[in-house]
Order: sequence, then structure tokens, then C-alpha cells
Amino acid sequence: MSDLKFNEPILVTRPLLPPIEEYEKKVKEIWENNWITNNGPLEREFQEKLKEFLSVDNIELFVNGHNALEMAIKSLDLTGEVITTPFTFASTTQAIINNGLTPVFADVDPENYNLNPDNIEDLITDETSAIIPVHVFGNPCDIDKIEKIAKKHDLKVIYDAAHAFGVKINDNPIASYGDISMFSFHATKVFNTIEGGALIFSDDDLTYKFKALKNFGITPDKEEVQFLGVNAKMNEFEAAMGLINLNYVSDAISKRKVLYEKYLECLSGLENQGRVKVLRPKENVEYNYAYFTIKLNSLDEKTHLFEKLPEYNVFPKRYFYPPCNEFPAYDFDRNTPIAKDVSDTILSLPLYLDLTVDDVEKICKIIEIELK
Repeated sequence: MSDLKFNEPILVTRPLLPPIEEYEKKVKEIWENNWITNNGPLEREFQEKLKEFLSVDNIELFVNGHNALEMAIKSLDLTGEVITTPFTFASTTQAIINNGLTPVFADVDPENYNLNPDNIEDLITDETSAIIPVHVFGNPCDIDKIEKIAKKHDLKVIYDAAHAFGVKINDNPIASYGDISMFSFHATKVFNTIEGGALIFSDDDLTYKFKALKNFGITPDKEEVQFLGVNAKMNEFEAAMGLINLNYVSDAISKRKVLYEKYLECLSGLENQGRVKVLRPKENVEYNYAYFTIKLNSLDEKTHLFEKLPEYNVFPKRYFYPPCNEFPAYDFDRNTPIAKDVSDTILSLPLYLDLTVDDVEKICKIIEIELK
């Protein structure tokens, strides 16, 4: 074991950080502008450059992804029930509940761990107003089926695209689907603004509402409180980080792809033996290589790896364990056996820019040893 143990901790992720000199230079502009928040010049610049980068028309920036998702739900005046997935981060469920709505959990697809469209229609009632799917690990949902169902039943669709920055489907930006898509720019994501988030949407009229909702409901033209809003504005320090990181994220994704493919190569033996299952994007998807996730055959195997890898100074992550409908804070129907099985048996392995292909080979060797 000693020759396989890493000298430094290998965490599941590390943030994309630009050269500090570049960030310092951009931060100096904050002092020169004497403007820290409230629709500052760097935020406005970042918004325009992000539109161009993502090839979208409408985007609003927020202090974090969770507030963005809450405001997305609030903006559409939803009522009653919202169908969503239990296999996601707590934020998705809490954004629904915090808007006074009831999440209804549909089970997931065993192949991609996303909300399974085949399970949605049986859950639709007179109280259903929307579907909130999640592009889990950056892998797109079955958008065609979901949007067909939504159109048939006159439901809104908000995509939680927290993991999916830069992802495309059939050369189309992932945010070009649904009524609204939410991105998270948290430090753990492929692209970060330290904290931060964004909403991308098709209805031009929502721009006015979002600007008000993220500023206590104060409308930008009349300066009247016309909505029940919150304080969710992106600040200039976040915008500065976003502006600099935009210059590096494409290269970062390319480097992540190399590491991702090395994992595939090194784990192919275990995969062929049926010892692990690797989550892969579909062929029509331009992926961002946000995560490398493996599925084990049992909770015992997952627990064993999760507990043994830290002895080698390797720290994987149990996304998302347990599923949201099993949190002690809630009392919801737990009838989602596939989500339960996925939650019990998957691990996300370290994947970040400072990792090397040699590191990946070493991690895979450790996994081979521990699964024997």
C-alpha cells in the first residue's frame, strides 16, 4: 500500500483558478470603478460575454445557483405540484419547497440516472404545474420526451443544469431547451465565479421580472417593489472571476477529457468483468467532463471503496446519497427504487485540472486491488 499512497490528498475536485495576477488586475477595476455590487460594470460585461460564449439570447446572473433556481420557479407563478427527481442535490428539492410547492418524485433512468420520462405521466394530476428535471453529472436528460409530455399537459419545464455548463446536444446549447435553465457557477463546477449562478430563458419578458426578483422585487425602471423578491444579485468579485475563467474553461474541459478517457482505459478491465459500470454521455452530446462516476454492484462494495480509498489519500464523493426523498427533513413518498439503488452504489472519482494521467492510473490500480 505504501507505494500507492499519495503524498497529498487527492480530493474529488478542485476549483478552476486562473493566474492570480490576472484576477488581481481585474479586481483593481473594482476599486477604479468604486462599484462592488448592484448591476456593476463587470457584471454587465460578464453577462454579455457569457451570452456569446454560450450562444444564448437571454441570461440573468445571480449570486448563486440555488437562488437562481428559486427565482426561476417564482417567475413562472407555479402552483401545486412539481414533478422532479430524487437523485439530485438538496438544492433542487428545497427550491421547490421554498416556493410553497410540493415536489413529486419520479424514478430515474437506470442508464443515465436522470429523471425517466416514462415515469412522469402517471404522476401528473390537476395540481401539477411543472417538471424540473436535472442534467445529472452534466449528462442531458431525454429532452425530446420530456418536452413532448410538457406540451401535451401544458406544463412548464425548468432544467436544473447546474452540472452542464458548456454541454451541447446535436450541436445545440443545452440551455436552448425548456422554459428556463439554471446553471451553477459554484467553485466545485467546471466553470466557476467562486459562487454564482445564471438563468437562461426563452421568454424575453422574463428579463424585467428577474432583474426585479433578484433585487428585493424592485423594478429597474420605476424603482417600485412590484414583486416579492430576494437579495440574489451577483457581485463584482464574482463577475471578475467569471470574466477571467471564461478565458480558460475551454482548455480546462479539453484537459478534463484526457483524464476522463484515461479512467475509461484503466477501468476497462473491471468494466468488462462486470465489477464496475461507467457512466458515459450519449454520442450526440458534446460533454464537459464534469464528473467521472462509477457504479458498483452493491452498497457494500461502494461503502468498502468509499472507506478504503482515503487510506491511500484518495477522497471520492457519494453523489447523491441518500436520495432527496429520504432526507430526515422531509416526509415524502420513497417509492423510487432505481434512484435508491443508484444512490447506494455509485461513487464519483477525483477529476480536476491538477490531476495527472499517472495519478489516474494509480487511482485505478488502487480500485482494482480493493475490489479483488
